[in-house]
Amino acid sequence: MKILAVENTVSLKRDIEQGTDSQREAVLEIIERVKAEGDTALYQFTEKFDGVNLSSLKVTEEEFEKAYQLIDEELVGYIREAASNIRDFHEKQKRNSWFTTNPDGTMLGQKITPLDSVGVYVPGGTAAYPSSVLMNVLPAQAAGVERIVMVSPPSKEGTLPAGVLVAAREVGVTEIYKVGGAQGVAALAYGTETIQPVDKIVGPGNIYVALAKREVFGHVDIDMIAGPSEIVVLADETAKADAVAADLLSQAEHDMRASAVLVTPSQKLAEEAAEEVNRQLETLPRKEIAAASIRDYGAAYVTKDLEEAIKVVNELAPEHLEVIIEDPMSILSDIRHAGAIFLGPYSSEPVGDYFAGPNHVLPTNGTARFSSPLNVDDFQKKSSIISYSKKAIDENGYKIATLARLEGLEAHARAVEVRLVEEKKK
Repeated sequence: MKILAVENTVSLKRDIEQGTDSQREAVLEIIERVKAEGDTALYQFTEKFDGVNLSSLKVTEEEFEKAYQLIDEELVGYIREAASNIRDFHEKQKRNSWFTTNPDGTMLGQKITPLDSVGVYVPGGTAAYPSSVLMNVLPAQAAGVERIVMVSPPSKEGTLPAGVLVAAREVGVTEIYKVGGAQGVAALAYGTETIQPVDKIVGPGNIYVALAKREVFGHVDIDMIAGPSEIVVLADETAKADAVAADLLSQAEHDMRASAVLVTPSQKLAEEAAEEVNRQLETLPRKEIAAASIRDYGAAYVTKDLEEAIKVVNELAPEHLEVIIEDPMSILSDIRHAGAIFLGPYSSEPVGDYFAGPNHVLPTNGTARFSSPLNVDDFQKKSSIISYSKKAIDENGYKIATLARLEGLEAHARAVEVRLVEEKKK
């Protein structure tokens, strides 16, 4: 792990992934075929990319039952407890419609309406992600979304991971289809004979999923274009090197392009943490992935003091930020850019990934400068309410018409004045 002085470092923020020309062309072709051929294209792409010839796309009741047989009852209890924590956190985010009435009789307000339907993409590949089910489904349910449908790529045996199915059943999702990749995104966006389209697509995936989400955006809404995972640990001399190293590796094992960074004013901690990273790597099952991440996107930045360390953190705007210093709360107001902030030595990032309650779908690639974690607002829309009274139009009609004419919009002005004229005729 590289130990670098701040003035010699290059920002580890990366641009949002655009993909190669061939990847973009492949995604466009897949989308067009799904739009034109529906289920036929889904079956063909699933055989081509996932290596399985399915007889049916939809997960059956028998598959749910088998999933429960494969998962230890104690683990099911943990999933339920995590779901309860996540549900409780997101219930607190709910907003209500509101209305105000002015003395002139005008009523103004905002009406909150949940989306009708949401599609959740749960990735497959090198790991199974029951936590993705909980984190994407529960805020949608808290928002009041009635139809939640899930897609996920099947294994070569034509199944989905038992943990994913159990998590889905525990939160009440039963409409699940064994289809992934760009074809799964296209099916959610445009629909097929079997899969009815949705209004919004959420959930992480590989580059093909990300590019497909970008292509369908506008026809449907999406959550974000997520990049590789990131963690920054802001620590001082009170932090323990073995814990810091373990936290860095908890993100590095996600992806070869994941970023794991220590920012500290302590040269001693930087050196000890770097040694610990190398030591702990040796026994990691995903050693190859984590080692590549640390080699290419890992670093320890040594700053002159804590104030400079905070500036580095805000420049990086990380997805996950751990603050392991003597008094974490003392600098919380100084942290302006981070997707999730973990305070203190016991708030390891996996606590938020799985169990505490806040959402783990977070802005990456420095986009925490202007965006937020997935939340209840992402599954609702707001309608403005305007009810003008006779008194209000009499008092303000001339002003409104004048402003319309300032913009050269005569019909706008007349639409107001016709009401004033009618009133004068009476």
